Parts: sequence; structure tokens; C-alpha cells
Amino acid sequence: MSYTRTTNRNTSSDPTKKKRLKTKPLLFLIAILLAGNLLWFIAWLIPNNPGGSETVASVDGKPITREEWMVKMESMVGKEALLALVNSRVMGAAADKFDIPVSDQEIDLEIALIRSAQDSTDTSLQTMDEEQLRDRVKSQLILEKVLTKDIVIDDQEIKDYYETNKSLYNIPTSYRTSIIVTESKEEAEAAFAELDNGSAFDVLARERSKHYASASLGGDIGYVTKDMKTLDSAVVKTASELGEGKWSKPIKLSDGTFAIVLVKDIEKGQSFSFEEVKDHVRRELSLEELPQTVTPETFWEEFDASWFYGES
Repeated sequence: MSYTRTTNRNTSSDPTKKKRLKTKPLLFLIAILLAGNLLWFIAWLIPNNPGGSETVASVDGKPITREEWMVKMESMVGKEALLALVNSRVMGAAADKFDIPVSDQEIDLEIALIRSAQDSTDTSLQTMDEEQLRDRVKSQLILEKVLTKDIVIDDQEIKDYYETNKSLYNIPTSYRTSIIVTESKEEAEAAFAELDNGSAFDVLARERSKHYASASLGGDIGYVTKDMKTLDSAVVKTASELGEGKWSKPIKLSDGTFAIVLVKDIEKGQSFSFEEVKDHVRRELSLEELPQTVTPETFWEEFDASWFYGES
């Protein structure tokens, strides 16, 4: 399978026309993040009781068995979870066939770019631990390298892109943040007192937070940076001033609600040089040369992949 196109466009960069970080690879990654996480959850459940007769819940004295639960879960998310697993294996086979290496440094760069591009409405990354995230990013990198391996981009175009979009590769310090939002100051102060008395932040967030998008995630809103515009400025300011593992006193938000802010982790900012990102830039420009978005399913036939749902 070959995707060959040579570009020799005139790229005298217009500094007023900056290209944004490409979204198609990010959208693909986000789609498999959730499915992959569900797969790990299902795999964890199955070995506990292969027979499936264990009662996991009951209503009016009538049991709901593990088997019923698993069947229902499989019907809801099984196809997506299996798709993520098959695609991961397909990309591994592609890496072996085309001798495509993926270094830890490349994965680090992609994760830094993903985190810097995340906004407060995107909660996909909060569902993954570090190992799962790195595995998904590696699969995505393999896909991009396979798709772009035969596309030639002029060196000057790569340099011009970097110079025009240099700010994309100056990653600011980011703060992994959780919040508890309450309707009144009194509720916030009560929650703050419980935290001081040893209550777990994530438990209180699930029980008390009115920010429903993050409450189910234990209050986690992902990575916050000082220049983030999609989040209340009071949360941004507070997070950037807290130390790692520290939470704030109640603060007032612009809509009149109150919040307690916790910073769980701090990722120090970093700047990437041209030499560090030139391969990434080459892929970005090469992907723009493709006539359409290509997914791992395109390679199923080549690597003899199949599943019981039928056609891919």
C-alpha cells in the first residue's frame, strides 16, 4: 500500500496566517482513548467469575447476575472496545512490516502537544492512565508514519511551518486540576472542612460538585494552563498558584458559584527546537497531502484481521 505525493509548493510564509495544530489525529486518538479504557475494564471483570452466576445487584429481591451485566455491557461498548484492540494489533504488525520505530521522545512530544491543545470541554484524557495513553499515542504515530512514509515534503517548507507556528512548540506549564463546585459559599466551606478532616477530594466531588461534567470523574478537569480561555479565570489563576497536591480555600466564580481547586500534578513547561520537532512537522504537512482521513481499518485486509462483527 503506497501513498506517494511530492509537494514543492512555494511556502514564503505569511506570518499573519498561522496553521493550527492538526485536529484529525487528535480526534482519532480521543475516539480510541475511551474505547480502550472500557476494554481494560471489561478484561478486568471477566476473569473474576467465568461462570457469570454471581449476583452483582438486585431489585425487589430479584438478582442481576454478572453474566447479565457483561452481556449488556458488551452490547453497549463491546464493538468499540474490540475495535480498539484489533486496531492496536494491526498497527503493531504494520510497524514490524515497514520497520517503523517509535521512540519515547516522540511519544513525549505528542503527549505534550495533546495536553497543550486540550480545552476544558474535553474530558477524554482523564479516563486514561499514563501507560494506556502512551500505548494509544504509539499506535497513532505508527499509523501516521505508515500513511506518510512515501510523501516527500520540501525541507524549506518544513522550516517555514516551524517558524510560522513556533508558539505551538513552546509548551506552557500545565496543572492537572480537579474542582468541587457548589452553589453557595456555605456549601463550599462545608466541603473544605471535610477535606481538612481527611475526606477524599474525588469522593466529595462526586457527592457534592455541581460541575456535572467533572463530578463523575472525581472533579478532574484535565490540564490547566495560565492562558486558558475556555475556563473560569478564577480557576485558572488559583490552579497556577497552588503547589502539587494542594487544594485551595473556596473561591468565587464568575457565575456566582463557588469552587475548591485541587492541583494533582504539575507538568513543567518546555520548548522544543526545530531539530526535535522536524519529523513531527513533516508528518503534519504530509497528512495534509492525503485526499482523505485514513483509519487503521484500511490495513485490516493487508494484515489478515477479522472479527465476529463482520466487515470492518
